[in-house]
Amino acid sequence: MEDRRESELKVFCSKNILTILGFSCIIAVIALLALGLTQNKALPENVKFGIVLDAGSSHTSLYIYRWPAEKENDTGVVTQIEECKLKGPGISSFAKKLNEINVYLTACMERARKVIPSIQHTETPVYLGATAGMRLLRMENKQMADKILAAVASSISKYPFDFQGARIISGQEEGAYGWITVNYLLGKFTQKLSWFNLKPSKDDTQETYGALDLGGASTQITFVPRNETTESPDNNLYFRLYGKNYNVYTHSFLCYGKDQALFQKLALGLQDIEIRGTGRFQQCQQSIIQLFNTSYCPYSSCSFNGVFLPPLQGQFGAFSAFYYVMEFLNFTSQETTSVEKLTEKLEEFCAQRWEEVEKNFGDVKEKYLSEYCFSGTYILALLLNGYHFTAESWKNIHFMNKVRSTSVGWTLGYMLNLTNKIPAEQPLSAPLPHSTYVFLMVLFSLILLAVIIAGIVVFHKPSYLWKDMV
Repeated sequence: MEDRRESELKVFCSKNILTILGFSCIIAVIALLALGLTQNKALPENVKFGIVLDAGSSHTSLYIYRWPAEKENDTGVVTQIEECKLKGPGISSFAKKLNEINVYLTACMERARKVIPSIQHTETPVYLGATAGMRLLRMENKQMADKILAAVASSISKYPFDFQGARIISGQEEGAYGWITVNYLLGKFTQKLSWFNLKPSKDDTQETYGALDLGGASTQITFVPRNETTESPDNNLYFRLYGKNYNVYTHSFLCYGKDQALFQKLALGLQDIEIRGTGRFQQCQQSIIQLFNTSYCPYSSCSFNGVFLPPLQGQFGAFSAFYYVMEFLNFTSQETTSVEKLTEKLEEFCAQRWEEVEKNFGDVKEKYLSEYCFSGTYILALLLNGYHFTAESWKNIHFMNKVRSTSVGWTLGYMLNLTNKIPAEQPLSAPLPHSTYVFLMVLFSLILLAVIIAGIVVFHKPSYLWKDMV
């Protein structure tokens, strides 16, 4: 009888111990899961936004950029998330209709209001940079240029963003920021590490690209020359991006954009009562070459009009009107083009009768269509006779519009340079310090392991427990 009671007591105690161990096991598992989920949950995205308006000579475009608040080597990793082209001409055309600027800006500014989270509106900087069109207007009528910028500033200031001002950027800035954009999008600035993160990859040693920009009123050439010493300090700019210093040559030729170049060419022929195209490419080309004065050079080497130009170096990205004209002529593919092929294409296109051109390209606006013969011939002359590319070095020119869904132009470079002035924030951290997290994970894991082992012993070998108790 006594043995029976003792056996029942042992079973009862074993069940209680197993129950306690089971609860302990569940608590340990819950603790581990809770700790892991809390510590490793996705942190809220910590990003910043910026807006840049490119007020060009023929139109204005608004670009929205974003970058992580925790910057890489003091420079934001910026990506374009929106592009909005304002309807209408460039802002220099509003000299006699300042009251229309509000309406002109409304659609794209409202678009920015919707794209950027409302909670971040007040901390999102907005910049407007006006280029060659406004440079020309300032030269002709500074008071009017100032009035236009004041009207633009007044309109943008009404929106809930952090407006940083509207100003006319210099030709040097336009060229240099375009250079930054090209090289940023091509991955020339950030250091790429190999898979085991011990040494830089081979791509890190590649040279930067040069930048060729063609607008309506000006054209820019920018690149890193082989020789860092320069004969013309005014053409040098210095940048620090992603922890590295860059010394670049840049020059902007005002009135040598495709529209202003056409005006110059027509002005040379004003002795004619009527100006009519002949469709003769060779004659047109020789006439355009006269726009570039290469007879005088006070330096060891020049581009044209006595402007210093060091020997061309490396590959070049050509964008803006360079791209649009070459796209129309089907010369923007990855295949290497040649001067001979482009010349043949222009000769063929320019020789067509206007009725035939309209029939073949009816979906193209007449204004652009009527200028493609001149624009294509001008680009060829500018690159060969102005910048001194050759039939051999032509293969180093790459016509580009977008890279990784981001427009190539000066605005991204402008934003990248400005992010050097925006303080980096501390990265959002997990709830527990890493050392505390590891300690608790190990502790609860050991507790769980001990509970499981104890449960197995009690369940399969209860006699061990009672021997210890006797």
